[in-house]
Amino acid sequence: MSNEAKLAATIQGMLRRDGEQVFIEDVDGRRQLAGELIWRGYVDHFLDCPVHARAVPQKDYERGRFIQLLWPDEPAPQEDYVEIYYNERLVKYRTSLLGHNAVNVNGRIFNFSHLMNENEILTPEEYFYRPALGEFAPSPTHGGYERRSDGRSYLDKFGRRFMRTIHAIRVLDIDAARMSAVFEGIMDRIHDTPRREDVPEKWRDFHPLTRNCTTLVRDGLNAYGFTRIRGRFPRDLFVNAAYQLARRRDVRVEMWTRPQLKVAEAPYSAMSWLLAPGNYWRRSRVPGVR
Repeated sequence: MSNEAKLAATIQGMLRRDGEQVFIEDVDGRRQLAGELIWRGYVDHFLDCPVHARAVPQKDYERGRFIQLLWPDEPAPQEDYVEIYYNERLVKYRTSLLGHNAVNVNGRIFNFSHLMNENEILTPEEYFYRPALGEFAPSPTHGGYERRSDGRSYLDKFGRRFMRTIHAIRVLDIDAARMSAVFEGIMDRIHDTPRREDVPEKWRDFHPLTRNCTTLVRDGLNAYGFTRIRGRFPRDLFVNAAYQLARRRDVRVEMWTRPQLKVAEAPYSAMSWLLAPGNYWRRSRVPGVR
């Protein structure tokens, strides 16, 4: 099978283990991916459960083969939607002290960051369920971000479900094409920004107070037409957006939380703080928002 075919193929079945061998048992009882490296985090959480699987272009460092991405069946809405995410803070990173925001428009997740490689548009399975293998894994020496002189990178950006608890607001009755165009424009401007010669891996125009993951999500929502949403920091934006959107009559709003799936590569995440005093009152007015 060609590399293109390997990357295009998707497998469905039950994740099984027989002794040391881990595989996917398809509907015909055949063992799929029996010779591939399947991440132990998947085994811990998805064993004997139905999963989907496909290869991604990145390769693991143990065998030099395409990494296998597995994810559970989580059907998306059959209508236009946007989801606003508040990811709890990563306790091992000072830069994650206040958490993180991202936005999902019809299954395209826009992620913004001070690191250029994390300014990307991802599918939900990539965003939530990438394995801690190859460049997705944390450094084996100190457990964080590392680029080595031998060419290996450890970017510590595996599936967010394994790194953090994620809180979400889903908004229905929107124009997804227009919403996507807004966030595509923001992403294009970031990638069109000239790199800094001293730290080319970082986005030159990032600022922790005025040009961060939160303000970019906020500005995109404002540009779409949700002009009352405010916030400069992740949890503040989330609470403010929940309050403002719940009051609107032209959209339907749902909220949910996905608990972190604990793995050895990441400690438990933690809630960050609300910094805008008014958001304590707004939080009290929306049931289910923490």
